[in-house]
Amino acid sequence: MMSPRELLAWNVKKLRVAKGVSQERLSLEAHLERVAISQIERRRINPGLDSLGKIAEALGVPIKDLFKEPLPGESEPTNLRPGRRNSN
Repeated sequence: MMSPRELLAWNVKKLRVAKGVSQERLSLEAHLERVAISQIERRRINPGLDSLGKIAEALGVPIKDLFKEPLPGESEPTNLRPGRRNSN
């Protein structure tokens, strides 16, 4: 079973990559520092509730989706390929 910090890292990256959004774009839309998004995805920090709400809103998901357990056998989220980022 994953820790809450591991679940958060997994899901933020999974949702961000699925939407084709860079860490920079997510940070802009969530009004957070890019380094904060990076540190969350690398399990370095525990963000506060307000930050979690901003991230969920920017990703267009309910906050509970940031803590979903991965499906059995689900692969770890990968990085976006260069040039495939959504810059909208």
